[in-house]
Amino acid sequence: MSEHRLPLRLPGPLHDLFRPPPTPGVLGVFAHLDATVDAIQRLQAGAYQSLTVYSPVPRHELEDVLAQPVSPVRMWTLIGGIAGCAFGAWLTLYMSYDWPIVVGGKPIGSIPPYVVIMFEMTVLFGALSTIIGILFNAAHAARRLGTIAWDPRFTNDKFGVFVPCGADKAGAVEKLLLGAGAEEVRRA
Repeated sequence: MSEHRLPLRLPGPLHDLFRPPPTPGVLGVFAHLDATVDAIQRLQAGAYQSLTVYSPVPRHELEDVLAQPVSPVRMWTLIGGIAGCAFGAWLTLYMSYDWPIVVGGKPIGSIPPYVVIMFEMTVLFGALSTIIGILFNAAHAARRLGTIAWDPRFTNDKFGVFVPCGADKAGAVEKLLLGAGAEEVRRA
């Protein structure tokens, strides 16, 4: 006798955060980079700006044609690094004045010996805030975008373009992708 187990259901807010509803749209599968770039240019000329592009390897041609904005994660790293440097300076100076030991006639709050601690705290806080920034931005993007179509061939040798659109525009997008050289086009 076999038991049928139901998948684990997350509580309401967590389910909405980690399993957003699927985004309706059209997915095109391309064999060649040139056809993918051509399709992206045609889509952008047709007022389709919100695209998701899959590539088996990083290609500068795709980056150039998409002109994506810079990731906000680097701001998290900068803020964390500045906070870490300030914390390292405060920590070492506080400890120096809390337990003052005069060595070689130097002042108690001498900065040069503490640069190593400040640097290490900068790296530690910067790395931790980068991880927090990546997690926050990934959760925010997943919640905003929803679940988008994907194909395992995109990790091997194919390129993909997903265009989020309603059922009314899906036919035009399919024609555009097929006209640009897509091997396969399917609605998601």
